Amino acid sequence: MATLSEKILTPEVEPKFAADCQALIDGEVGGSRGISGTAIKAAYKVAATFAPGYYSATIRSILPDMLDALEPFWADFLESGTAEFGDYLAKHGGEASDALLRVTDRMADVSGRAAIVRAYKLVRAGAGKNIEAALPALGALLQRYAG
Repeated sequence: MATLSEKILTPEVEPKFAADCQALIDGEVGGSRGISGTAIKAAYKVAATFAPGYYSATIRSILPDMLDALEPFWADFLESGTAEFGDYLAKHGGEASDALLRVTDRMADVSGRAAIVRAYKLVRAGAGKNIEAALPALGALLQRYAG
């Protein structure tokens, strides 16, 4: 059975998947509300302003690690008989968001871009709940490309 990485990190699929991930992130950020939403939008704008193209390049560079982090969830999903990967991820929201945050934390540790790292640290405390909210859409996206 092929892994998520084997299915998604192909020359044909990866660019489309990365673009759809960017659109998903843009939508999630744009839909953020309240004080934490304002902080998220500000942090997002910092990276877009100080490093044009940062998000698309970052998505493509961390995609292998993100897929590796989600691989155990994908394998369990396939065995579970659950119809939708988004539903499966939502049911395992804390674990899945923690796995993804470990990837972004490692990325921040080696980034070398002070303004972006500061912006990340500003929103990191509440990032888990934001990721959990996006898991159904992320799972559907992954299932569409890997299913």
